[in-house]
Amino acid sequence: MNIVLSGCTGFIGTRLTKELAIEGHGLVSLTRRKEHSGLFAAPGVRYVTWDGRDHGPLVQLVDGADAVINLAGESIAKGRWSDARKKVLVGSRVGPTASIVEAISGAKSKPGVLVNASAVGYYGNVDEGDVPEEYPSGEGFLASLCVQWEEAAKKAAALGVRIVMLRIAFVVGGKGSALGKMTLPFKMFAGGPIGTGKQWFPWVHVSDVTGIARYALTAEHLHGPVNAVAPEPVRMKEFCSALGRAMGRPSWAPVPGFAVRLILGELADMILGGQKVVPSALRKAGYVFRYPGLGNALDDALKND
Repeated sequence: MNIVLSGCTGFIGTRLTKELAIEGHGLVSLTRRKEHSGLFAAPGVRYVTWDGRDHGPLVQLVDGADAVINLAGESIAKGRWSDARKKVLVGSRVGPTASIVEAISGAKSKPGVLVNASAVGYYGNVDEGDVPEEYPSGEGFLASLCVQWEEAAKKAAALGVRIVMLRIAFVVGGKGSALGKMTLPFKMFAGGPIGTGKQWFPWVHVSDVTGIARYALTAEHLHGPVNAVAPEPVRMKEFCSALGRAMGRPSWAPVPGFAVRLILGELADMILGGQKVVPSALRKAGYVFRYPGLGNALDDALKND
């Protein structure tokens, strides 16, 4: 396939670029970096500098492409959610997504599918009960951001493009993943659950995130919101206990909720709350998870840390 990929230099995008290249796909990888040296190089991979705003240069790139994958977005967990930071987080997601849809609109030969990133934060905090894709959006900044993000992507449907919105959970992966930030206190023998530990903590291995994105390219029956989350849900306490075992460290020092709020501000809501997200759409579509269980997922991630 000929694929346009936005967000190619992020943790997921870097890995996905390599996997698609190995499979022999032709890739136009969009990046804000003006210098492309040091990026993954392979036959069929072409890097193009894009500012994330102007859709004009993209029209020719998406014209004739079979698919577009959009993973663009600043890190959610990098710093407190000040008003300025919130603007950056919204702008780095909604703006590029809207520009990509505008480019698709201007293309004569439109791609068949747009695979667009989103997050399980769409659902807000849900104390108990399964959360499938049809569950309504929640409250709070992250939920509002995901709604805006998805609404921008949905506009491509009117152009005859199949839309797949990946609501991605906490990604378990090696070096550069969010898991690395959680391992530091465990390395110092001071690890433990955050908050009460009773909140649901949806997770997914990075190999399954990229696997789901690749699966969505050709799975014609898969469309709309898709929970990119492992099929074996755990609570925060269970996750931290499993992480401690995988690292050979204790999980005995819980971090009180008030301390998390003091340090992170509104960002703490994302960590202290949770939701038991289930991959209903992927189960129906027949996707087979590479890492359905947390133990094996953590072992692999820490091996590659």
